[in-house]
Amino acid sequence: MKHTKEERFNKHVLSRYQIYNSIFMTLPFDAITRTGVMLPLFQEVCKNGFKENKNPTEIVASFFSKYTDNPTPEERINLLFRFIQYIERQVVLFDAIEDAAFTTINNMDGRGTLRNSKEEAEDKNKKEELKAYLHRFKIRPVLTAHPTQFYPGAVLGIITDLAKAIEATDLELIKKLLAQLGKTPFFKKQKPTPYDEAVRLIWYLENVFYHSVSDIYAYIRNNIFEGELPGNEVIQLGFWPGGDRDGNPFVTTETTLQVAYRLRSTLLKSYYRDLRSLRRRVTFEGVDVLVERLETEVYANISLQHGKITLNAETILEQLSAIKDILVRDHQSLFVDMVDDMINKVNLFGMHFAVLDIRQDSRIHTQVMMAIAKAKPELFPKEYMEMSTAERIDFLVRLKGDIDPRSVGDELAEKTLGSIRAMQIIQENNGETGCNRYIISNNQTAENVLEVFAMLRLSGWNEPTVDVVPLFETVDDLRAASDVMEVLYSNPEYAAHLKRRGKNQSVMLGFSDGTKDGGYLMANWSIFTAKERLTEVSRKYGISVIFFDGRGGPPARGGGKTHQFYASLGPTIEKEEVQLTIQGQTISSNFGTRESCQYNLEQLLSSGISNAVFTDDSASLNGEQRETMTRLANLSYEAYSDFKQHPKFLAYLEQMSTLKYYAMTNIGSRPSKRGKSSELVFSDLRAIPFVGSWSQLKQNVPGFYGVGYALQKYKEEGAFDKVRALYSHSMFFRTLLENSMMSLTKSFFPLTAYMKDDPEFGEFWTLVHEEYLRSKELLLELSGQSQLMEESKAMRASIAVREEIVLPLLTIQQYALREIQKLKKENAPEAELAVWEKMVTRSLFGNINASRNSA
Repeated sequence: MKHTKEERFNKHVLSRYQIYNSIFMTLPFDAITRTGVMLPLFQEVCKNGFKENKNPTEIVASFFSKYTDNPTPEERINLLFRFIQYIERQVVLFDAIEDAAFTTINNMDGRGTLRNSKEEAEDKNKKEELKAYLHRFKIRPVLTAHPTQFYPGAVLGIITDLAKAIEATDLELIKKLLAQLGKTPFFKKQKPTPYDEAVRLIWYLENVFYHSVSDIYAYIRNNIFEGELPGNEVIQLGFWPGGDRDGNPFVTTETTLQVAYRLRSTLLKSYYRDLRSLRRRVTFEGVDVLVERLETEVYANISLQHGKITLNAETILEQLSAIKDILVRDHQSLFVDMVDDMINKVNLFGMHFAVLDIRQDSRIHTQVMMAIAKAKPELFPKEYMEMSTAERIDFLVRLKGDIDPRSVGDELAEKTLGSIRAMQIIQENNGETGCNRYIISNNQTAENVLEVFAMLRLSGWNEPTVDVVPLFETVDDLRAASDVMEVLYSNPEYAAHLKRRGKNQSVMLGFSDGTKDGGYLMANWSIFTAKERLTEVSRKYGISVIFFDGRGGPPARGGGKTHQFYASLGPTIEKEEVQLTIQGQTISSNFGTRESCQYNLEQLLSSGISNAVFTDDSASLNGEQRETMTRLANLSYEAYSDFKQHPKFLAYLEQMSTLKYYAMTNIGSRPSKRGKSSELVFSDLRAIPFVGSWSQLKQNVPGFYGVGYALQKYKEEGAFDKVRALYSHSMFFRTLLENSMMSLTKSFFPLTAYMKDDPEFGEFWTLVHEEYLRSKELLLELSGQSQLMEESKAMRASIAVREEIVLPLLTIQQYALREIQKLKKENAPEAELAVWEKMVTRSLFGNINASRNSA
């Protein structure tokens, strides 16, 4: 009997969680023996309290009066902290159980997998088209250390081991690991360095991606290309920690070089382990010495610093090919599959493992150019600052030199030019692919691109083997993107650079700040239309444009159902590659195990295949549908802009949310806001704390605000049928709204309902709540569903369990925030405030970790 996905979830996840959680609750931990008994009671009080419209303070008070014997204030605080500890660990337990059940819940050969794509191609007689597309198509998941992940390395290790023990139903080991979990600290006393962040993510490269990526490549090679090499990596990994300087003063040239060294040495260790296994099997005369020699060479290079490397990828491939030829010719192809596996890995990972990107803000580059102009009058005309834009562009494309970064006498210039020197060193040691992209965030003009182009050539790099990648983020920047690129494409010097780079131009489009700036619908539609215009202008100049999406985990940061999103883009957008950022809890939830990593990488691959090979032009929007989509985006933008302009918008975030506590969590190396001003400025807000603060309030504003308003307008005008027609025809629009429904599902307004009576913020809270109700009601009507996420039952069930686990945690968080407000009014001493502030900070962890299924 075949069970539905929801039934499989209930049997293999929910039931197991209930069993193992009851074991966990009875384990005796230091000084918290009674917590396991008390927490379920507190959970029940929270659930019933919100149903009875009680506020968090009343709920906590009723719990203590009902279930405790007149505890002192100190005992109350201690118990609440212990509840937080327990809930954090319950989330880990649930994560591990979901990981263990991954292959049972998800069909590893079903829709969106490579096997499914291969079979569909055979059924539709499109096998040659599929091969031709895979010959040139690539996906590039880019791992970033953006801090949406609160698990320290030790806890990630426990999750991995716990998942394996649960899969094997090893009760004794499960109990030991749960006990270990109870004693392992979650809180970081110090912020990680950028190098620490890199090391933590390299763990995933070594233990997960190294195996999953090569397994996928082997499947493509053996089952689609009949054993021949595809002539294309198909999957290329990207990496930001150590190279992402945007707003992070702690990333230095030395950091970048250290991370590149760590990537290479970790990869060589992995090759060495594989070669040792191969040497145990290939013991035949004549070939054994070749394997041994290669193993010795790889081992010798593991710890060699930059400039001392004696190996490159081509040399390794030559030696492996020689070993394979002898096995085929003289030894009946014995163990050739092991050699092929190694050849696949070297083709995929070279000497670099993952492409290390450099990123910096355009405003920094402008400051650096001014500093260089001042320090090097022999290279710059006196009137450089007064030149017109056209004159400056003409000057920048011709600028060359070989400047010593230290000779400028400016710290910013030294660091920025130093990062370019680091790129040169990395290319010499890890190969050109090791570090060949420079991303410019906050890119607004063609001049922003050419400032970086000039800096590359001022570093003695006349023909730089680097792609200069503008990142367009805000609604206005996205509108201007195609004009900016046309200026560059029509410039002879820059066009010559593109010709040397294979006539490819990468363009990054940022979801995070786009959503923060323009609201949910407008951000997504702005990116869609910008991609269409960029595709058109690039084709006009014979350039292949490659889009790189800054897609965060939750829908509010451009995430959501990634496969459906890419499969829905249609023929008007260039689709030779899918590149996207993977960050925070999305790394551990979607790519944390070999099985989930393989499944989600295949989903990305098949989204491109589906869009290019199996989708016909009927996916395109017609004139009326495009008009409807544009107007919906404009209406929602209007509502969101008015909302942002509300006089209480920033004050609400600052005083009623957890915004300022993000900086205290020590989860990321970079500062939590860009500017140095002590006053909160909207443009300084980073997208992660911004989105995260709404999430902690369980209001998830960036994922839905303005959607209900836009739909309501159509309804009032009697034109709702136009929206229905768009919804039934466009998978792109449908996917956007499904992601919005996910944001609504994770909202829980009873938590903050007390705010409606607040003299200062009551009206603002009501404004948010009304848009939530309107969006929910109209999305249900449009989709014909009776409840949100009705068609994603297993995911909805997972969200429901996670929300239930963290409800007591959120109640404690709101209780602590209310105590802080009360104490501030009473001018209480700092020491008294500090306890409650620590409680708020600690409560952030479990809630964010519980949201891992947001991608």
